[in-house]
Amino acid sequence: MTKIAFRKMLSANDVGTTGGHQGGVLIPKGEKDLLAFLPHLDPSVKNPDAWLSCADPDGTPRKFRFVYYNNKLHDTKGTRNEYRITHMTGWFRSMGAREGDLFEIARDAGSPVYVVSVIMGGDQDRIDLELPSRIQLRGWRRVH
Repeated sequence: MTKIAFRKMLSANDVGTTGGHQGGVLIPKGEKDLLAFLPHLDPSVKNPDAWLSCADPDGTPRKFRFVYYNNKLHDTKGTRNEYRITHMTGWFRSMGAREGDLFEIARDAGSPVYVVSVIMGGDQDRIDLELPSRIQLRGWRRVH
């Protein structure tokens, strides 16, 4: 089977260390491959969502919510127009995730279950890509 995977370097907001309230890990609208990898959410519906059936690398089942906050499209004074994966902060804490670590979401083609993991020391990933040390990877990227 073909495995598809995406990684994101975690921010302090992602792992809940800033004390602020964040509505989950952001999925930018420009990340077309990642959005195609996740369930389709109908933009004609206000704030559509889908629960992702996930598993840790050790097989522990997890449920995360994939949501398209789109009240800007539906309400006169709406301001939000963004995709997020929510209900993750507790899991990140239980995994010991910290800013700079990598979050990976993967799935075998045809499987309904996503495999989620935290890769400690995400800066090592930057070294593996042989990029100059001054470049700081942020956001999502597909893993090949």
